[in-house]
Amino acid sequence: MMTRLLRSLLPILVLLACAGAPGRALAHAALNNATPPDGSVLAAAPKQIELVFSEPVSPLALRLIGPDGSARNLGRFVLKDRTVVIEAPAALPGGTHVLSWRVVSEDGHPVGGSVVFSIGAPSGAAADLGEQADSGVRTLVWLSRFGLNLGLFLGCGAAASRAWIGPLAGGAGRFAAAMMGLGLFCLPVALGAQGLDALGASIGAFFQPAVWRAAAATSYIWTILIAAMALASALIGLSRPGVRAAVTGLLSVMLVGLALASSGHASAAQPQWLMRPAVFLHASAIALWVGALLPLALALRGENGRSVLRRFSGRIAWIVAALLLSGLVLACVQVERPAALLATAYGQVLLAKLALAAVAFALAGFNRWSLTRRVEAGDIPAARAMRRVIAVELAVLVAILGIVALWRFTPPPRAIAMVRAQPASVHIHTLPAMADVTVTPGRAGPVIVTVVLMDGEFGPLLPRELTLSFSNPAAGIEPIERPARLGPDGIWRTEAFSLPVPGRWHVELEILISDFEMRRIGDAIVLRP
Repeated sequence: MMTRLLRSLLPILVLLACAGAPGRALAHAALNNATPPDGSVLAAAPKQIELVFSEPVSPLALRLIGPDGSARNLGRFVLKDRTVVIEAPAALPGGTHVLSWRVVSEDGHPVGGSVVFSIGAPSGAAADLGEQADSGVRTLVWLSRFGLNLGLFLGCGAAASRAWIGPLAGGAGRFAAAMMGLGLFCLPVALGAQGLDALGASIGAFFQPAVWRAAAATSYIWTILIAAMALASALIGLSRPGVRAAVTGLLSVMLVGLALASSGHASAAQPQWLMRPAVFLHASAIALWVGALLPLALALRGENGRSVLRRFSGRIAWIVAALLLSGLVLACVQVERPAALLATAYGQVLLAKLALAAVAFALAGFNRWSLTRRVEAGDIPAARAMRRVIAVELAVLVAILGIVALWRFTPPPRAIAMVRAQPASVHIHTLPAMADVTVTPGRAGPVIVTVVLMDGEFGPLLPRELTLSFSNPAAGIEPIERPARLGPDGIWRTEAFSLPVPGRWHVELEILISDFEMRRIGDAIVLRP
């Protein structure tokens, strides 16, 4: 019956794999600003290129594609917090160039894109080299992580069940070993898939050394290493008797929690002192619950089934309480607003998980309050019914493990809100005057604009008046002018701006030095949707 139920999940899991393979990948880090700006036309070749991200990143691949289609790898760069400063090649020819970049964010997830700029004049339409995800790679990422989840939760969880409900009986040990074998097989596959995803490579490049170097450069390598330790500990525990088996089983579950807390969306969230322990507790509790179900169902066939059920019933409430408390903390931090449950892909995956979790809890509640006393009293039909309900409960939990593997492709609302809140900025550099202009948030809608003015030698510039003007010719928006006020901190501000559409805006500063002297400087700034 267990085999039939697991087989019945196959079509659902295939659909989940398809749902987890959209055309573009999503991750936490986002490009906030670039110098030169995307789409700009420069009078001379830049000496360096700057990419400013929403969080610290590590570059994986930087390529500059010239007007003739030739590509150069850019290996000379400096990391300055959230900024990547790249040394531009010497003697760049005129025409349109494309900087194709790919970086990995703090949570181990890769993201890529491109910045287009022209020297002298555009040389034609530039190719779109933004991040295009290979559907085969994305499916491999999902399948390998799902298989690894099965190994960690069903395999290590079953090994740990020896410590709190009793010995593995009736083939539970063989099932646990099979799940651990699946997890061990998926370890290198998951790491290779991470490398492919990090570089944006096709699945045919799986065995190339660069793919594995890229994978090792992400924080996901820690998840793989610790997961390997968890599976090894659980396998050793299966061959050990008595107390040693219990200790190694519990150790494997603790390593499962540590593995999942070492990378991923939640592990990178703030505050770290709360989020990493919450992930650890949540993953460990899930492994203890899920891993114990099959050993419990098989034990109910034997004479000691009632004693095993008694131990399970007496301790599972604490495990579920830890699971619910840690899950609530993670959901509140990651989702932030209830509206995001429907408005974001992350929220929709969470809703699907919660719906299935509600089914699993309902089944568990039915067992506990309707069947447990009858089984403990020796009611054989009740024991048979409980085994069937446990089988369905386990199938639902397996489906949940498949669903949560989709979170690799969905940034949480918390991260999306952080990206949207990031300001857009531009440094305007001219001989008569310079300015640092910052638009907060860096997206369309109501904004606050701040300006720091300097003279041509980076000294202070104290004009009598400053007027800001924003225009968007591509959207048919003529200049929107607003006066700025000088604050006690020496920064000019205006809070009366609303820039209604995203895209490339031209900002012009009208600087009144005196009744007889006026300076005008300007540049472009890009606002996100």
